Amino acid sequence: SCVNEISLYQSWFDQHQSWTDDLPLCQMCGVGTAPNCVYGPDGKGTQSHPNEDGHLRFRGDDGCFLYGVFNGYDGSRVANFASQCLTAELLLGQLNSGHTDNDVRRILTQAFDVVEKSYFETIDDALAEKANLSNYLLPHNENVPFHQLSPQSQKVMERLKELEQEVSGGATVAVALILNNKLYIANVGTNRVLLCKSSSDGQNQVLQIGRPHSTDNEDELQRLAALGLDSARIRQAGQIAGQSSTRRLGDYRVKFNYNEIDLLSAAKSKPVVAEPEIHGGQSLEGVTGFLLLMSEGLINALESAHGPEQANQEIVAMVAAELAQQTSLEAVAQSVVDRVKRLHHDVFVSGRQRATYCSRHEDMTLLIRTLNYPLADAALTPTQGGRVCPVSVPYLNSQSTSKTSVTLSLVMPSQTCIVLSPCLLWVLTPSPLLGIL
Repeated sequence: SCVNEISLYQSWFDQHQSWTDDLPLCQMCGVGTAPNCVYGPDGKGTQSHPNEDGHLRFRGDDGCFLYGVFNGYDGSRVANFASQCLTAELLLGQLNSGHTDNDVRRILTQAFDVVEKSYFETIDDALAEKANLSNYLLPHNENVPFHQLSPQSQKVMERLKELEQEVSGGATVAVALILNNKLYIANVGTNRVLLCKSSSDGQNQVLQIGRPHSTDNEDELQRLAALGLDSARIRQAGQIAGQSSTRRLGDYRVKFNYNEIDLLSAAKSKPVVAEPEIHGGQSLEGVTGFLLLMSEGLINALESAHGPEQANQEIVAMVAAELAQQTSLEAVAQSVVDRVKRLHHDVFVSGRQRATYCSRHEDMTLLIRTLNYPLADAALTPTQGGRVCPVSVPYLNSQSTSKTSVTLSLVMPSQTCIVLSPCLLWVLTPSPLLGIL
């Protein structure tokens, strides 16, 4: 039953242990991470909070693979819970090779719905206690300084702070599922998914699958406007309750108390949702290349340093260059994250035009899943002879932190195919055709 599932999740969560530790990891995958960093005037960095990102990379039964990148905020609780709960909802026999694309999309949507409901079940008691204690304090103690409160009221205030820390926070999620050699992407929020493919005529395709659910996404602004909100005001604000995402998991403030938030107070129904946008399935038959899942922090760090215009090509160029030299996917992913971190830091200390955008970066996570792609030691055999070169752009793999030279540009948003020889760059945006990609 759902209640029993929730109790299990709560038990796993409270013990700080993951039942998913027993699941087989995918060996065609590597993950690189870096914690958040704030630079001082001398250029030295310090971590401002514990790492809140998360990821998963499991191999299930029946040729099923599940990957995810979770960008947590105000704590890692939601990201950790979602990674365990999503895995339980997708890899315990729910998916099999007989499922159609529509079946898979339905199962993915239901999984996110269960995660959201299950998470809020785990904090129900804390939210109720918080409401009761708040009623005890208000209104007679509302504007009284802490030191002038009675000992009992001080204890209540301290408990309220503990409860707020326990229940606050949320996460954005990008999930990739491979089943029947087809790729499905489920996205909630502002992480990014890229698919790089080599085509038979020697060209290459870099596809950004979907667009971030953010305050500058026209489709999301229209969705919010339909609920009675002022979309122009939301775009100008750039954030909703401290985050740029318009879809997210958790975050009780914008789910239950949105009418108390000025920007959302006119909404007819819940404006910030956890419903995923799903793309696929796209056949991976004969595909040679790689899939990238990136947390918002990684993309933001690179875009802060170099601008948003060529971030996708830069990441792909970095991955391709490291794949040509490294012998493990873990080393490839970590090398790319480390390079982005160095680029970001060097722009800050340089004092150049974009330095003001680079005073800090959030947690960064990069997950790479190869698709018949050779590593430097050729442990993986390419489908057709010769090394795949995803993008023909110069790239220096050295300790130098000079800007990666990328001469192509990605026009966003676009629903058309832009051919830029020798690279074919696509952006997949919501349209009726997304079901067939």
